[in-house]
Amino acid sequence: MSWGGEHGVRISLSAVVMALRDGQLCVLTTEDADHALALPSGPFDPAHDRTFERALRAFVTAQTGFGLGFVEQLYTFGDAGREAPRATPGPDLRREISVGYLALTADAVDMAPAGARWTPVLDVFPWEDARLPGPDRAVDLVSKLGAWADGAPDRLARIDSLFGGEPPLRWDEGRVLERYELLYEAGLVAEAARDRGDRAPLDLSDRPMASDHRRILATGLGRLRSKLRYRPVLFELTPPAFTLSALQAAAEAVAGLSIHKQNFRRGVERAGLVEPTGLVSTGTGGRPAELFRFTGAGPRDGQAPGLALPTLR
Repeated sequence: MSWGGEHGVRISLSAVVMALRDGQLCVLTTEDADHALALPSGPFDPAHDRTFERALRAFVTAQTGFGLGFVEQLYTFGDAGREAPRATPGPDLRREISVGYLALTADAVDMAPAGARWTPVLDVFPWEDARLPGPDRAVDLVSKLGAWADGAPDRLARIDSLFGGEPPLRWDEGRVLERYELLYEAGLVAEAARDRGDRAPLDLSDRPMASDHRRILATGLGRLRSKLRYRPVLFELTPPAFTLSALQAAAEAVAGLSIHKQNFRRGVERAGLVEPTGLVSTGTGGRPAELFRFTGAGPRDGQAPGLALPTLR
């Protein structure tokens, strides 16, 4: 592989760092040179960086002041034919390949560097909040997609599949990237207008991002949501002790779903994921609530089950 010249490539590394903050799922963001919302990222230098992960950790700390814990690789992005990832500046115009990573933290501390902040994920993807009643959620968005489909059966089928059409179709919270890619293809998000230069995007009350960062974030959110059902990753986002109501609120914030209270509690206890601490919380504003803790099977332990998400729909 060439690292320079006309046919070379440049590898950039981006981090999707997620945390729960003020009851919302948030992602650690910074700003690019044009003040666009961005993920912490930077180029991998094969002459000086020993590993992708070490380089990534250095970028995140330098740009946000935040030190990463466990990270896992998400995906490699390098599609031709779209501006993001765009070619590198300079005379060689090397093609850029983006490698995304996912990290979870229970410590969403305030950021000091300028531009670094915790951004609510649903500000970036407002259509990913399915806690509104089905008939009312994203009606305007689906109507815009319907206009784009213009009666084409394959397009209409994709819209119904991804945005929860009539039964037996259902909303699949894990298909975040597919929904974003459909909106991109339909020209409804800002990145599509930027990359194609054809027309201004419609106002979806969303937050566009630099380069291909929203695509990377969509992949990270979809990965996290899917993992909820087969790995107890939620406990990487929670404090050591929590009430069952707080645990349910955390699951709802991540999944963007309204969850049936009693069924959720029965599922968590039946799976043996939590145990009582013997303490109670007095900060709930009502009756003292019992505090629980995760039973200790590591979230990356293949033997530990995930969370049942019994929705209200």
